[in-house]
Amino acid sequence: MSLSFRRASLASLGLAFGLSALCLSPLMAQETKPDAAAPAAAPAKPVDPNAVVATINGEKLTEADLQLAEGELSQQFAQLPPDQRRAAALSAAIEIRVMAKKAVDAGLDKDADFQRRMAFLQARALHGEVVEKEVVDKVTDAEVRARYDQEIANTPPVNEVHARHILVKTKEEAAAIIKQLDGGADFQKLANEHTNDPSGKTNGGDLGWFGPGQMVPEFDKAAFALDVGKYTKEPVQTQFGWHVIKLEDKRAKQPPAFDDVKDQAKQAVIRDKYFAMVKDLRGAAKVEIPDEKLKKDVDALEGSK
Repeated sequence: MSLSFRRASLASLGLAFGLSALCLSPLMAQETKPDAAAPAAAPAKPVDPNAVVATINGEKLTEADLQLAEGELSQQFAQLPPDQRRAAALSAAIEIRVMAKKAVDAGLDKDADFQRRMAFLQARALHGEVVEKEVVDKVTDAEVRARYDQEIANTPPVNEVHARHILVKTKEEAAAIIKQLDGGADFQKLANEHTNDPSGKTNGGDLGWFGPGQMVPEFDKAAFALDVGKYTKEPVQTQFGWHVIKLEDKRAKQPPAFDDVKDQAKQAVIRDKYFAMVKDLRGAAKVEIPDEKLKKDVDALEGSK
């Protein structure tokens, strides 16, 4: 079982920043430290974005074009060795260009559905550019720190506890263990001898520190009701069996360090700035929706943001 009664979700350990489901910024690249034993790599030579890497039917494909293709197709080539991705991206770019020319020669670019799709894709790309340049790039370190401090100030202080337990199958077994404890028996020794929690058989039933809501409700309520050094005088039943719980210590739960959640804080700042921009732009825009039901649904959706 090995603490399987602990709640799977440990979201309460972090700040409740309430991040939006929208992906409003690019993935943050993680820094990696170079291998100390590896020789230092030679500085990369500057790349001319206008350098021609291929010519297709007289049309130049530049280094900038290739880098764009590499970025757009990165997931498609993720399984390739790094030294093959550039060639694969160039091959794909050439393939796209020759197929695109065939489409233009056939007049497919004049198709109404295609033009609608292109207009949407252009608008979507411009939306991304505005978010990147006017929102993401303008977030300051001071704003991120202020958001973190605000969340810490708004988070009510809570206690966490350090407890041990003995898990058995029946109420009678648990009651017998409590009787032994009442007679002066050592809790850790009894845990090692009797608990059905595999991890508790070697550590005296130690559960370590946990906060409110991390255990199933019955266990959580009983543990937090105990005074330090005391154990439950009645068996505690949960879906996993019957428990005898001892409280080792209590302390105020420490908030997460800034460095551990600064990316979440930045996303929260980005979210707020994004929705503020959308609100201003939507307020200034003249939007008409003839279908009354659809308009009502859209208004309700907007009101929930």
